[in-house]
Amino acid sequence: MTRVIEVLQTILPVMIMLCIGMICRSRQLISREGINSLKSVAVNIALPAVLLSAFATTKYTFMDIIIPLMMFMVCVAAWGLGKAGAKLFGMTSRFVPFLTTGFEAGMLGYALFNMLYGSSRTAEFARIDLGQVLFVFTLYKILLGLEGREKADVKQLLKEMAFSPIIIAIAAGVLLGATGIYQALIPSGISGIFDACTDFVSAPTGAIILLTIGYDLVLKDIPWFSAGKVVALRLVIMMILRIVFITVLHLLWPEAALDSAVNVMFILPPPFVLPVFADDPDQRVYVSSALSISTIVAIAGFAVLAAAGI
Repeated sequence: MTRVIEVLQTILPVMIMLCIGMICRSRQLISREGINSLKSVAVNIALPAVLLSAFATTKYTFMDIIIPLMMFMVCVAAWGLGKAGAKLFGMTSRFVPFLTTGFEAGMLGYALFNMLYGSSRTAEFARIDLGQVLFVFTLYKILLGLEGREKADVKQLLKEMAFSPIIIAIAAGVLLGATGIYQALIPSGISGIFDACTDFVSAPTGAIILLTIGYDLVLKDIPWFSAGKVVALRLVIMMILRIVFITVLHLLWPEAALDSAVNVMFILPPPFVLPVFADDPDQRVYVSSALSISTIVAIAGFAVLAAAGI
């Protein structure tokens, strides 16, 4: 009974916030403009506070250079396997390889990870996340532009990276952590003030994110077969790459306790920004549907991890 209660304490808050989001949409308690504003608060204010704290309090080693590179290569491999899978299974949408790579860590991953393992372990997830963030902000967008027969604007991509609150927060956190500045501030108590501020700003992150995801989780009119095929392809690819990633990680650093972060990362859906690049209405429905199904799968995977206690 105790184990059941522990699992419910983890799963129910997630389900409740998703349901509240769905109710807010169906009863029009929050407008589309309002939900977009909440997303902006989560992504541009609350989540950067989470990342700033996570990277500032991390103790850096050589592993923190190699793991992001490994995750970057995982994303590249997932895109390539998605491209091959699309040809093999006759999937004609140009978005198939983009639905099989990248991870929505910002709008979902951190919320789920913190629900399962607590904010004190956020740095573990941030270590895994860094490589895929760099992939999404660079090669992912370049490939999207090329697939859309558009010329990739390198200057625009660099500008987006330079002024992205998430990238700025990561850079500032790494600066504070890698240089030892954060540790040097502990004796004076200034680090405690820093922690209090970041904790306060980041506190509503999970609730806001899950509410907005519930708001967008529209299940009717989903082309379940066509969208389900690409989701199934992604799951197979992620299962294979997860095994490879975990194996290499354990070979290089047997003491690295990052399996939990990897498990959460590899159940996540692709980046939620993808429908923006779908200029054709049919393709937009296809991409949005695949993201909805992938989100449901991620929530189910979250429930399994919570129930299994891993």
